[in-house]
Amino acid sequence: MSLLEIEKLTVSIGSTPILRNVDLAIEEGEVMGLVGESGSGKSMTALTVMRLLPHVMQAAGRVTFDGIDILSAPEAAMNRLRGDDIGMVFQEPMTALNPVKTIGEQVAEGIRWHTGASRADAEETARKILDRVGLPAEKFPLSRFPHELSGGQRQRVVIAIACALKPKLLIADEPTTALDVVLQAQILDLLRDLVDERKMGLLLISHDLAVVTDMADRITVMRHGEVMEAGETARTLSEQVHPYTRQLALASTHVPARQRPPAPAAGATPLLEVASVVKDYPGRRTSLFRKPAPFRAVDDVSFSIHEGQSVALVGRSGCGKSTLARMILALDRPTDGAIRLDGAETSTLPESALKPSRRKMQVVFQDPYGSFD
Repeated sequence: MSLLEIEKLTVSIGSTPILRNVDLAIEEGEVMGLVGESGSGKSMTALTVMRLLPHVMQAAGRVTFDGIDILSAPEAAMNRLRGDDIGMVFQEPMTALNPVKTIGEQVAEGIRWHTGASRADAEETARKILDRVGLPAEKFPLSRFPHELSGGQRQRVVIAIACALKPKLLIADEPTTALDVVLQAQILDLLRDLVDERKMGLLLISHDLAVVTDMADRITVMRHGEVMEAGETARTLSEQVHPYTRQLALASTHVPARQRPPAPAAGATPLLEVASVVKDYPGRRTSLFRKPAPFRAVDDVSFSIHEGQSVALVGRSGCGKSTLARMILALDRPTDGAIRLDGAETSTLPESALKPSRRKMQVVFQDPYGSFD
């Protein structure tokens, strides 16, 4: 018997089907890649395994984990399974973590709840798992809060919480979506190492076929709530029997064609000009008698954008991209340098005078869930 077996799973809201006859199995120590476009039913499948579906949804079929019928198990049994035997890494770490609790409290909380360990023992275990996921004590004490960490570091905390009790199955729902390519590779390597060390099964969910290609032993391709194709990764990707699998493979390497904009006229005023911008933040105090050294988030950055141009700002997480964007939007003030919009400097304007400038700018933030009221 497989560690996880899903047979003919159907999930619906009233008469509207969300999942249709989904079949999937994961063996101990195996990585299963679940891929498909947004809205294909990947996350809904994971929530069914955790039995965290909204009450308005009805599930039929068979979901068996380690011999336990998930769909009919009592809630008390599911509470023991969640975290203890099945861990889950949710898609957006900032919304998965409690902003008013330290990372130590959040990792230790599940350990205490499931094992009855003392606070000291739970914190000791939390420290060990945080060390294991790449957050050493000298840089990341248990007293750190989520907002003090980068996106990749927060994702490591979420992985630590999910793996603290050494579950038999880990579900990772889009664990690298908001990360740069360097951190993405590090997180995937970490998940692979944890699977090899602990012989646990991993359900790796992604909309990006390239993410799971090197990780997954087998893949299942979903679309519109149905399984389109499933099998060993190498064979499935080489044969690409279903047209949708071919479509996903092409999309993962697609580079859109675009026309070059006309060169700006000589002497034209840039639409946006960033000139020698610096941003310092107060450093962490380590001594009562010594002033902390400031932390420099942005150091002497200059560039300009003319009307009709597209400029890409790239770099690894924590390099200052979002900090610079906040200064352009006048949500933060630069420590030094100047920012000009349509030739007018905005970095020194008082808050009351910024409204006309902000009408000329719009921003799409990183996390859509956190952007909505």
